[in-house]
Amino acid sequence: MLDAKCANKGNQMKKSNRSKKNSNGKVSSKNEFEFEKSIKHGASRTERKDIGRAAREKTSLESHAKLKIAKEGRDIIAVLEKSNEGRIPELIPLRYGRMLVSPFTFYRGSAALMAMDLSKTPNSGFIVQACGDCHIHNMGVFATPERKLVIDINDFDETLPAPWEWDVKRLATSLVLAAKSNGFSAELGQEAARLMVRGYRERMAEFSNMAALDVWYSHITVDRILETAKGDTRRRQKADLQKEVAKSSPELMTEKMTEISQGKLRFKDMPPLISHMEGVGAGEREQQAFADYIASLNEDSRVLLNKYQLIDVARKVVGVGSVGTMCGVILLSASSKDSLILQLKEARESVLAPYAGASKYEHQGQRIVAGQKLMQAASDTFLGWTTARRPPHYHFFVRQLRDVKIGVNTTLWSKEEFKTFPGLVGEILARAHARSGDATVLRGYIGKSDVFDEAISQYAVDYAKQTEQDYRVFVEACKSTRLKAETID
Repeated sequence: MLDAKCANKGNQMKKSNRSKKNSNGKVSSKNEFEFEKSIKHGASRTERKDIGRAAREKTSLESHAKLKIAKEGRDIIAVLEKSNEGRIPELIPLRYGRMLVSPFTFYRGSAALMAMDLSKTPNSGFIVQACGDCHIHNMGVFATPERKLVIDINDFDETLPAPWEWDVKRLATSLVLAAKSNGFSAELGQEAARLMVRGYRERMAEFSNMAALDVWYSHITVDRILETAKGDTRRRQKADLQKEVAKSSPELMTEKMTEISQGKLRFKDMPPLISHMEGVGAGEREQQAFADYIASLNEDSRVLLNKYQLIDVARKVVGVGSVGTMCGVILLSASSKDSLILQLKEARESVLAPYAGASKYEHQGQRIVAGQKLMQAASDTFLGWTTARRPPHYHFFVRQLRDVKIGVNTTLWSKEEFKTFPGLVGEILARAHARSGDATVLRGYIGKSDVFDEAISQYAVDYAKQTEQDYRVFVEACKSTRLKAETID
């Protein structure tokens, strides 16, 4: 699993054509990684705002409410089966089992399906570095290298330059599905979606008047969450935060996941969630791959990691959409009482690529690392990439395992929280988009009124209904012989 060709080859840029969807869904060729080439360098704020406003003539704000689903040829099971290509066969039933829990978990595991549907929706023609799988459970709290706790997007497996509206629509729909999954009404979910978009719109307006450096350095600390919450909710969140910070310490992670076997520290086998693979450990190929991963890091991180020695590698099942991909954990040791665990994730082509164009990076791990650094206010010190030497030569990206990483858990949200936190989530997405896109152009396009908010929230309700229909088809396929689903108690 962890073995590599020279990671530096990932620095080479692919010269293949990029493609960009215009407002009518047509494809125009692009050869370079650019966001707003059509915007004259040095244009004034007024000029840039006018560019955004003019785009409404081709793609009205109201048009974003339209749900365009193909009536023929949309075989959702075929899309899911295609997304399984290259996955570990014995883990695919576990992937389906996790998707089977609810329409929301199905939604989380079917990003490829929504990417196809989003490609047929109107867009303004403006490109940002998009998350690609922007749903509410891909937001979370983590520690910056300065050990400050911030809340941000925390999953970038599908990141790619793409229309900014795609992230907004996927995030809005996830809020509707999350509310319904909790037994609340679609109306509450729509209100949550509307509040998220309003937070996005208002924060983008603020960014449009800020200096570029101020936008780049902006971030949202965990204190904003606690300030937003009230009473029992605030007390619960503060207690949960303290508990998660304690649980994520390297010492506790090592104690939970490792054991002494034949006098050596190694990962515990807990199949199918954690297991060793025959012939893969801390051998020569893995050591070479680890060295190439270190070479992909900044010099200060390389100096730090050179203090550690690779001592074990194991496969680890993670997430919903990632189940079945080649993911693992890496055990490092600087001394008998100084260990560090890194997470290794297979980097596949983005689900957006068929519709937004291939990445400029040959290496999919580098694509993810570059995209994450563009979108996040502060990224993992250990974020890097490498390539498997054994066939089929998997691409990987690497990061620290649970460095105070606390995901959003909407299953615990009350009605009040669905009315309180979505606005903050919208601000987070606006900041991520403003780093690569032009906030003033987007502000000009979105405008000051709530027309865009209403359009997206309506789309979110309608796509949530479509997801529920798709989920029923998926459930029937699991009951039949076409798909096999398994769960772990």
